[in-house]
Amino acid sequence: MKRHTGACLCGGVKFSIVGEIGPIQVCHCMQCRKAQGTALATNVPVHTDAFTLEQGSELLTSFESTPGKLRVFCKRCGSPIYSQRNALPGVLRIRVGLINEDIDAPLQAHFYAGSKANWWPLDDDAVPRFHAGADSQEWKG
Repeated sequence: MKRHTGACLCGGVKFSIVGEIGPIQVCHCMQCRKAQGTALATNVPVHTDAFTLEQGSELLTSFESTPGKLRVFCKRCGSPIYSQRNALPGVLRIRVGLINEDIDAPLQAHFYAGSKANWWPLDDDAVPRFHAGADSQEWKG
């Protein structure tokens, strides 16, 4: 069985994931842009039973960015670790950039493409784009 490891920027928070990873989800919403400080967030959904926090539980802190959605990050270096929504119990959305090993997971879709940063090109026509979340219609804007 595959095992992936990950860590925050300072190395204080370390975790492992057992099993396949993916698919990769890209979110372009304003909230993710602000939380990441970048044009988008790249996440992979992981079941909580496949995720093990190996080190750094004392460094984790969280922020409820909207009711029922927690963003968990390292309070030493600020690295976002995962988000968790009450509406999706048992699922963590791990920030892909923290994973140490190569990932062979496919890119699933671009979400909230309708609110993407105007300075970030979105030229990938091979991957579905959704104007808003996964429940919205596919969009080719």
